[in-house]
Parts: sequence; structure tokens; C-alpha cells
Amino acid sequence: MKPVSIVGILLIVIGIVALAYEGITYTTRERENVVKLGPLKVDAVVEKEHRVPLSPILGVAALAAGIVLVIVGSKRVA
Repeated sequence: MKPVSIVGILLIVIGIVALAYEGITYTTRERENVVKLGPLKVDAVVEKEHRVPLSPILGVAALAAGIVLVIVGSKRVA
């Protein structure tokens, strides 16, 4: 299998995943002040969820580029 076809297959998989999930979600732990009353401070560890959206255009572009690379990689040179 040619390297171009392998890259094309990887792009197809990435495109399908990007279209299916529509974003990446991750959680971070942060320390926050809950109460601050004079010299008294109470901290708590808070888990915050963050989301990085992926545009459907990105998924479609990766999918289309992958299909083109697989087609180009499968052609034989005469």
C-alpha cells in the first residue's frame, strides 16, 4: 500500500470522527476561593468542563481530502 493511500485512510477516519463527535471535551481541576472573610479563607477544588468545538466543515474537508488521496494512491502509473 502506498503512503498516499495510508494518509488518505487516516484522513477519512479523522473526518468521520470529527463529524460524529462535533467537538472535544476535557475537564480541569482548579482551586477556587469559596469564602473570603477577613483572615479566613476557604478554598475548594472545582472541576470545570471545557469544550473545543470542531466545525463540520473541518470534518467534511478531511473526509473529502482522504477520499481524493485514496483514489490518487490507487491509480497505477502506465
